[in-house]
Amino acid sequence: MELESILQFIQNKNILVTGATGFLAKIFVEKILRVQPNVKKLYLLLRAVDTKSATQRLHNEIIGKDLFRVLREKWGAGMNSIVSEKLTVVPGDISHEDLGLKDSNLREEMLSQIDVIVNLAATTNFDERYDVALGINTLGAKHVLNFAKQCFKLKVLVHVSTAYVCGEKDGLLLENPYHMGETLNGTSGLDIDNEIRQVQEKLRELRAEGLTEQAITSALKDFGLKRTIDSLAVGYGKGKLTFFLCDINAIADVVPADMVVNAIIAAMAAHANQPGEVIYQVGSSMRNPVKYSNFHDYGFRFFTKKPWINKDGTPVKVGKVAVMGSMTTFHRYMTIRYLLLLKGLEVVNTAFCQYFKGTYVDLNRKIKFVMRLVELYRPYLFFKGVFDDMNTLKLQMAVRENTTEADMFYFDPSCINWDDYFMNIHLPGVVKYVFK
Repeated sequence: MELESILQFIQNKNILVTGATGFLAKIFVEKILRVQPNVKKLYLLLRAVDTKSATQRLHNEIIGKDLFRVLREKWGAGMNSIVSEKLTVVPGDISHEDLGLKDSNLREEMLSQIDVIVNLAATTNFDERYDVALGINTLGAKHVLNFAKQCFKLKVLVHVSTAYVCGEKDGLLLENPYHMGETLNGTSGLDIDNEIRQVQEKLRELRAEGLTEQAITSALKDFGLKRTIDSLAVGYGKGKLTFFLCDINAIADVVPADMVVNAIIAAMAAHANQPGEVIYQVGSSMRNPVKYSNFHDYGFRFFTKKPWINKDGTPVKVGKVAVMGSMTTFHRYMTIRYLLLLKGLEVVNTAFCQYFKGTYVDLNRKIKFVMRLVELYRPYLFFKGVFDDMNTLKLQMAVRENTTEADMFYFDPSCINWDDYFMNIHLPGVVKYVFK
C-alpha cells in the first residue's frame, strides 16, 4: 500500500461530511481544521429545514462545543471568519434522494467541487422506529453512494458504521464486505424494496386506525425487532445501578474516538483514486482486549475514590454491582423480585375495584421497559466475537513507513493502558460532560 503525506492529501480538498452533528463527525471536523487549516472547504450535511436553522445547529452543536476550545484559543478573533471560509452548512437529510438538498445552486457546486465524502450519518439508537432506522442506516447509505457517483472530482468515499453489523457471530470476524441480498443469519434473498413496501403499508395501516404518534412510534419499534457504557457509568456513579447483566469474562470491543477518526483520515489518503472495497475494523478486541470485568473494577475504584456529590451535598457511596451471568439468572431474578409482586398487585387491584390501577400500570410499564432493554442489548452483553484487524494493521504500517505523520494520525490500540485510560481520561470525562 502506497501512502504519501496525509496532510498534503487534505490540503486544498473539498470534503463532504454527513451526520455533521454526530460524535465522530465533530471530532473529524475539529481534527481536520486543527492539523490542516489549508483544507479548502468542509461541507457539513445537517438535518435542517433551511440554511438558517442549519447554521444555528453548526454554532450550537458543533463549533460552540468544548471540543473546539483549542481552535478558538488558536484563532481568537479570527475564528468566525475562518469558520465562514472553511465550513459550508448543507441543510438536508440522507434518508431522501439527493440527500434532501433543496438549494439547486449549492447542489451543483458540491457535485463539481467535492473531492472526498465521509459518511458518518446514522442512528445509533438500538430502540429506533423501524422506518426511521431503515431510512437512515440503509437507504441513507444508498443515497450517499448515488450522490457520490455524480461528483465529477470525487477521489474517495469512506463509509463508517459499527463493526457489530456482523450480527451475533462468534469467533474471529474477518474484515470482509457483505454483498447485496446477503443476510446476517446466512440466508439469501433479502429484498430491501420489499422491506420498504412493508414499512409503508404498516405505517398507512397504523394511521388509518387513528393511533397517536406515540402509539405509532411504539408499534414501529416492535415492527423492527439508548444506552451506552457511559450511561451505565452515570447510573452506577449515582448509586442507581445495583446489578448488571453480562458475561463478565466477555470482551467488550472499545476504542477511543480520536483513533477511529485518525484511521478514517488515513484511509481517505490511502485509497484516493484507487477503486475497490476495503473494510477496516478499528477496534481493540484482537490486540488489546478489555473485558466487562475490567469495567466493573474501573467503576468501583474510580467512584470509591472520587464519589459523585448529590444535590444535597452528600457523596454517593457505591458498592460492587451484582452481575448476572446468564439470561436464566436474570429471568429468575425478575420473577422473584418483580413479576410475582406485579401478579399479586393485579389480584389486589381487581379485588379493590381498580383502586391500585395507577401503581399497577406504572410498575408494569417499568418491567416491560427493562425486559425490552435487556432483549435489545443481549447480543452485545454476551457477544463472543473478536474483530480481525489485519487490514487496519496494514494501514497502520503504511502510515508509519511512508509518512512522517505517524504520531499525528496514530490509531494503534495495542499501546493503550486501559487502567490509565479509564481511570484518568474516560471516567473523568464522563463525570464532566455526561453527568447531569
